[in-house]
Amino acid sequence: MISCDTVIIGAGPVGLFQVFELGLLGLDAHVIDAVPHAGGQCTELYPDKPIYDIPALPVCSGRELIERLQQQIRPFAPKFHLGHTVTALQRLDNGRFHLRTSGGLAFNAGAVIIAGGLGAFAPRTLDLPEAAPLVDRTLHYKVTQPALFDDQDIVIAGGGDVALDWALALVERVRSMVLVHRSSSFRAAPASVARMQTLCDEGRMQFCEGDIVGLETSDETLAQVRVRTRSGMVRRIEASQLLVFWGLHPALGPIADWGLALERQQLVVDPSALQTSVPGVFAVGDINTYPGKKKLILCGFHETALCAFAAHAHRHPGDKANLQYTTTSPALQRRLGVRDTAGADVVAQPPPRLEASAA
Repeated sequence: MISCDTVIIGAGPVGLFQVFELGLLGLDAHVIDAVPHAGGQCTELYPDKPIYDIPALPVCSGRELIERLQQQIRPFAPKFHLGHTVTALQRLDNGRFHLRTSGGLAFNAGAVIIAGGLGAFAPRTLDLPEAAPLVDRTLHYKVTQPALFDDQDIVIAGGGDVALDWALALVERVRSMVLVHRSSSFRAAPASVARMQTLCDEGRMQFCEGDIVGLETSDETLAQVRVRTRSGMVRRIEASQLLVFWGLHPALGPIADWGLALERQQLVVDPSALQTSVPGVFAVGDINTYPGKKKLILCGFHETALCAFAAHAHRHPGDKANLQYTTTSPALQRRLGVRDTAGADVVAQPPPRLEASAA
């Protein structure tokens, strides 16, 4: 049994910054995430995509944002348990919480903060019997190594931002590219659609309107993609790699069974404290809802500050946490490790390395 002040469920950007806000108030945190690395959607969906709306950072990639957050929370020495799903949450008679994970860990926590983003999510997959043996070999639902597609004949399926972004990012690397989408209407940024159409006009890629109805293989690798076009004819496209970006189907997973008030698969919270319908259980980021909610990373960062004060009040009733500023508070500066007990400056340390805990 691991005893701690707080457990944070979710190691995305909001979950990581929650560690920081709790640390300023002297609360320790254990962070649990189902995937084997920190970063949430930033690393799963758009690690190399530029983000422009983080204060004081004109532009950074999803991966860079996570690295900076890891560096920022280093002084508070959070414990990470990656590759674990929280399968059970029980409120005890003394107001604390018992949690269990899929990897056999057990926690006794004073407060629980759910920062699970969209919840447990998985890509919408190609429902063809010949698809399964090709996954992560010549059929991909995400890109982890762009160099894998160098000088390859590729088909990209999808009409959203992820499909268009990767089409534009890879078009200079591949031998040939065909974008397949069920209609000529796209859900992507207009600028991306315009750029794709220009590339098609220049003969540097092709667009095929239709549905993928089959795959042809040769020596257990992809050889052709069969597409039924709007005319009803089936077109066979030579391809050595297929990338499918049909979006994600999010689900709360075990969280839905914890007796927390829900609205459209989101956790209902009090916006002043980010507390759910169960005292001591809080929710920040995309997983929560309240009047005026905006699903932006910077809004999630704001929520973590309010949540930290509320969690402190829950953990220490009657012990008011005074608002202090990192620019002037010696106590906060010592917690941050920028000043030692004698008031001397301390050299900053490099970002921490995160490792999944053993199941």
